[in-house]
This record gives sequence, structure tokens and C-alpha cells, in this order.
Amino acid sequence: MEFDFELVLVIGCVIAGIGWAIEAFWAKPKRLARLNEQVVSAGGQLPDSAQLEEMKEPVWAEYSRSFFPVLALVLLLRSFLFEPYQIPSGSMLPTLQVGDFIVVNKYTYGLRMPVTGTKLMDNNDPQRGDVMVFKFPKEPAVKYIKRVVGVPGDTIIYQDKQLIINGEPVPQVSVGMDISGHEIMREALGETNHLMWKRPSKGASWALPQPIPEGHYFVLGDNRDGSNDSRYWGLVSEDLIVGKAVSVWMQWNNFLSLPNFSTVGSIE
Repeated sequence: MEFDFELVLVIGCVIAGIGWAIEAFWAKPKRLARLNEQVVSAGGQLPDSAQLEEMKEPVWAEYSRSFFPVLALVLLLRSFLFEPYQIPSGSMLPTLQVGDFIVVNKYTYGLRMPVTGTKLMDNNDPQRGDVMVFKFPKEPAVKYIKRVVGVPGDTIIYQDKQLIINGEPVPQVSVGMDISGHEIMREALGETNHLMWKRPSKGASWALPQPIPEGHYFVLGDNRDGSNDSRYWGLVSEDLIVGKAVSVWMQWNNFLSLPNFSTVGSIE
């Protein structure tokens, strides 16, 4: 199970917000009222040090006031605009490397509530060729990243490692072999022209003869022989979508290695 940073951020924001509200609308006015009483009792001659001591914020109030706007801003940006995501496996090779840090555009496919994913506003629908981050249908706490190859209404066949959509083979051109024995292909999928890997050995056939229903998408990894995707666990429903992967901003395998910026760029 992945660490749910968004949930922790929401909880932290709520706690800090409640603390800030208690301080602003109850604790501070109460201190001010006590101070006024003391000033009146002292005949208006209460020392400045005593006034400062009476109005001094408690530690919890100081932290709430300091952290609430920061947490709220981060929550808004991360929930509705952009979210960072690190590539955990080689299923999207050669497009995305293990350890790549990418930017996920959260508003491309519509605005959603944090944590629950409830859609607040429609925007664009996922298109063939998009690289999409979504919650894994079998375990929604885990996020996956794959390429959209089938949209509502499409029929999908994968035969001998050839993708066929609505009866039409998707154009593929071989551009060479890599040292691990994968054939590097350039595939024209929708408006996207992207690289993919496949083994030169013969592959098994797979078919989704019925049209994809509304609100669902068929996804594949670019590493076609090394990806756990819709061929094995089915379609991605619209309510599980997180956002569109748009760019790589850093590559960092682990804390013992140095960050690598050679893969920085947009995602095709």
C-alpha cells in the first residue's frame, strides 16, 4: 500500500485550520477581553510587559497560524493543478525510466475532490495516446501509470504483439534493438507518435470484442511484454483517474545516487 500523502495533507490542513479558527475567533478575543479588564482594574496604567504577556499566543496557536496557509496552498495546488509522481517500475520503458519524477496535470481531465476523487467539473476526456495516472482498480490505494489505447466505443485486439483498434492495425515501425533484447518500435496512436518495447518472439493473442463502455478506458504499458495492464485486470473506470502525465523533471533512483536531469522534457 502506498503512503497516502494527499490524505495526510488534508488531515494536517483540517487540524491547522481548526486551530487557526479557534485562535482567531475564540482564544484571541478572550485574551483581549481579559486584558481590557486588567487595564481597567489598573486604572489604565498596565505595564507593556504585562500586556504583551497576556496577549502572547500559545504554541499551538502560533503553529496553526503559521502552517495553515502553507498547507492549504499546497493542498490546492496538488489536488487541483499538479501532482508529482515517481515511476516505480519499468512498465513504461522506453518512454519513462524507473525513478523518473514526473508532473501529473490534475485539471486536464476535470477537477476532482482530494482523497475521494469525486469530480467537481468536467474538462477533457482521455484520448488515445495519453499517458495517464490512475488508481489501480484492484487496489485503489496504489497508483499506476499506463498509456491510454482504448476509449469508450472502441474494440481492442492484441494479436502477435500487434495492437488492433476497431479492426485497424495501429501503425508500428521498427527503429532498432536495444542491448536487453527488446525491439524498439515507434507506434502511431491517435495524435501521439511514441516509442515502445516488445520482444521479437511470438506473442499470444488477446481480444476485447465488445465495445468499451462509457466512462471506461483500456490501458497498456509501453513495455508491452513487461507490463501489468488492462490485458490482465480489465478497464480503468473514469472515477479512478488521477491525471495526465505531462513532463519529466528529474530522475533519481535512490538516496545513494545523484539526481539525473538528462531525461527532463515533455512526455510523448
